[in-house]
Amino acid sequence: MPAPIPAPTRRRLMGGAALLALSPLAARAEERAAPPGMGEALREGEERLDDGAVLAKYVPAESTFPYEVQRTEEEWLALLDGDEEAYGVLRLSNTEWPATTDLWESAHDGEYACRGCDLPVYDGQWFVPLDKGWVFFEHSIPNAVMLGVDGPVRQYGMREEMRIALVEVHCRRCGSHLGHYLPVDGRSLHCINGTSLNTA
Repeated sequence: MPAPIPAPTRRRLMGGAALLALSPLAARAEERAAPPGMGEALREGEERLDDGAVLAKYVPAESTFPYEVQRTEEEWLALLDGDEEAYGVLRLSNTEWPATTDLWESAHDGEYACRGCDLPVYDGQWFVPLDKGWVFFEHSIPNAVMLGVDGPVRQYGMREEMRIALVEVHCRRCGSHLGHYLPVDGRSLHCINGTSLNTA
């Protein structure tokens, strides 16, 4: 019988995602030879890992998807009052460091909206209180979010060279990066950046 998996800590969030990278399966994947076609050109949003594998990471600022709300980089920065860190989270798919905002501490009564376009994306009744520094929800408001592919997230304790893909959550109206859909403490939850949200 394998040894029990330790509970995730604030520094190494989401045991399921982080531990997947440490599993024998992931270790064997890292040992595999680079796939054929290593010299082929990359498509939009793709990134080549050191071993030649291609990760199709979603970056809102580079997307050509016809979102309802579209802005130039200058317009995004103006909307965000010049906050480059917020721009990095919303438009470049960065992840905020834990406890960056106070939204993770307790449920807000009412809806949480995308900071990029004010679309209601989560409801306070689905808030999950976890002492990890991000905002967690059981699910989103129907038809409010879309899913994409993201790579290792160092704020979750993952190394950039890990060959792992995460499920990214982004706003269906403006494409802004909200967070990730991950296994957390035995549950599948939306782990959302407080930076990406507004409350009424």
